[in-house]
Amino acid sequence: MKRLYSILMRWWTVFAFVISAAMLAAAHAFERFGGLDPCNLCLKQREVYWAALAVSGAATAWHMISRSRRGTPRLAAFVLALVFIAGAITAGFHAGGEQGWWALPATCMAGNPADVDYGNLAGILNGTVEIDPITSCGDIAWSFMGLSMAAWNFIALVLLSVLSLLAAKRPKDARAPRN
Repeated sequence: MKRLYSILMRWWTVFAFVISAAMLAAAHAFERFGGLDPCNLCLKQREVYWAALAVSGAATAWHMISRSRRGTPRLAAFVLALVFIAGAITAGFHAGGEQGWWALPATCMAGNPADVDYGNLAGILNGTVEIDPITSCGDIAWSFMGLSMAAWNFIALVLLSVLSLLAAKRPKDARAPRN
């Protein structure tokens, strides 16, 4: 178990890259195949994983190019922790708003006025043009074990933040195990 933990911490940016890609794939699968349209806050939570992909991908590439035997840079793990903490704040805010613990911003409850096609305004008023429903951030579209998707994302991001901080804290001279 200790060896597995050591490998996870040493190669955390690779694991963070794979986990972030998997989270994005899951979100897109829920949208594409599950028919769950994302709200504004859901899209903001996806941006965190895109940022994590960029940071972890760059750190892993740097490690591969430099041929370091010490694992991926600890600074990258710390930056990943900051990215995941920012995402956890957004996901926690979203989950709390879904539960009615606080009010969500007005941009979460209505569409963007810039998205309105004014050429179809007469058809909309006459009822001849179909309007896509607006996805509200306050509605829980999917839940598992009593927790919404935003709540599960909050839990995942907190876990990723803790693992990133542990990876950033590992000893500076941590070397790859010799076989």
